[in-house]
Amino acid sequence: MSTFVLIPGAGGQAWYWHRVVPELVARGHQAVAVDLPAADDSAGLAEYADAVVEAIGDRSGLVLVAQSMGGFTAPLVCERVPVDLLIMLNAMVPRPAESPGEWWSATGHDRLHDQFDLLEFFFHDVPPEVTAQAMAGGELPQSSTPFAKPWPLAKWPDVPMRFLQGSDDRFFPPEFQRPLVRERLGIDLDEMPGGHLVALSRPEELAARLVAYL
Repeated sequence: MSTFVLIPGAGGQAWYWHRVVPELVARGHQAVAVDLPAADDSAGLAEYADAVVEAIGDRSGLVLVAQSMGGFTAPLVCERVPVDLLIMLNAMVPRPAESPGEWWSATGHDRLHDQFDLLEFFFHDVPPEVTAQAMAGGELPQSSTPFAKPWPLAKWPDVPMRFLQGSDDRFFPPEFQRPLVRERLGIDLDEMPGGHLVALSRPEELAARLVAYL
């Protein structure tokens, strides 16, 4: 049995994983979805990593799954607790000394889209009832604090790693991610159907893919 530690992206809500957790449990594993202090202006990436480590507690057999902006936090956790596998999911891939704020221009993402529409880029393949749940709480607060400071690691942690990309992701399209992942991580990405919020749109298929990596 493994313990899947599920790290959300911007907005930091464990709720993002609520459809995946029971699927992982049904497959015989533990699943811990983490809330990050995204609304706290005093919290940066170090505090995000603290939140993940605290949620892990004394659990073992750890598989970290990092969604989107969670790609900046998960490697910091790998430096603090024994991790069996790191799975990057539609994730931002930082370079040493690059801040999350700098990532957008450094990778060329800031030139990808002329305008941004939340429903079109994030929820286009999410079931209407799940989208309604997400929208009911209003816009998720996300402090700018973690975007300001450089990513503190000198290199990526020496942990087995996979990169899983939604082939229908409109925000981080595969054609954008593929060369970036190869350049910065030295691996090729895997693809599955689904958009940026694949945990909401295809939870059963995502859980199956995560477990298959074991």
